[in-house]
Amino acid sequence: MTTQTGLNQRQKAAVIVRLLLDDDEVAGLDRLDSDSQTLLAQEMAGMEVIDRQTRDAVITEFCDRLDAVGVTFPGNLDGTLEMLGTRLSDDSTDQLRQRAAMSGQADPWARLCKLPNEALITLAQSESVELVALMLSKLPVEAASATFLALPRERARVVAQAMSMTSGVTPPALKRVGLVLLQAAATLPKPAIATPACDRMGAILNFATADLRDDVLGALDERDADFAAGVRKAIFIFTHIPARVEPRDVPRLVRELDQTTLVRALSSPTEADAAAAEFILSNLSQRMADGLREEREALGKPRPKDVEEAMTEVVSAVRRLQEAGQLILKLPQDEG
Repeated sequence: MTTQTGLNQRQKAAVIVRLLLDDDEVAGLDRLDSDSQTLLAQEMAGMEVIDRQTRDAVITEFCDRLDAVGVTFPGNLDGTLEMLGTRLSDDSTDQLRQRAAMSGQADPWARLCKLPNEALITLAQSESVELVALMLSKLPVEAASATFLALPRERARVVAQAMSMTSGVTPPALKRVGLVLLQAAATLPKPAIATPACDRMGAILNFATADLRDDVLGALDERDADFAAGVRKAIFIFTHIPARVEPRDVPRLVRELDQTTLVRALSSPTEADAAAAEFILSNLSQRMADGLREEREALGKPRPKDVEEAMTEVVSAVRRLQEAGQLILKLPQDEG
């Protein structure tokens, strides 16, 4: 049995944590860094029985220290920004995170992973092959794929070969590479409008009627074929669901939708829309799919406008899930 005399500060901390565990009130241990968590667990592993007198003394000392504290701060940028919440503008928050990453106080890869595809592609085309290989290894798969596919064929081959040498990189070296890439990204020109024009036009056409969308794309083909191709890649409509939504994400998508809206969306008579509807149904449970088919039959022939609006709502639900990080769209395939 340990008495008050032999208790060090870590052991006292372990006693407090042990007492809180009894009430399931230990919140925030995961905010400690891994070394601190490890030390705490090791200290607890080496302790057995603490007498009542020692326990009471540790509690008294702990409470006295709490009473002496006037105000506390998070002690790090992430905690500070979380505490300030929406009181800071998005621009200020972004600048603070960038300065922390550039100074080495935060992980530079967190910033790099949020760069727009255009910036990542520019880095991939201008930086050394070894740095690009490491960058592709750290980026989310979708961003890495888009960046890699945009490279000239010969450079893509060399980068692919360099990927085989990335497995042995150490964490400090990886952080240094991240800082180098982040500094290079900071020198890239920043457009006044962040979203590329083809992406903006594609997003607008997502919600246009099919005949208007086809008319606009036809006009763009005549005036600027490259821009038209970029707009087509940015468009995501109901018929694209089988090619760009993973089968495992279909049940999650369906849960986002009102059942009446879903049944109407599944009722389109066109061949492409019917294929998308069948893709959705085939990736649901047999019971749910049969129920939706029965409701579709009972619905009869809905108005084309209602079907169009329902399909638009399905597309909107996909986009909401994508923005929330609950769904990742596959990259569009080149046409022709």
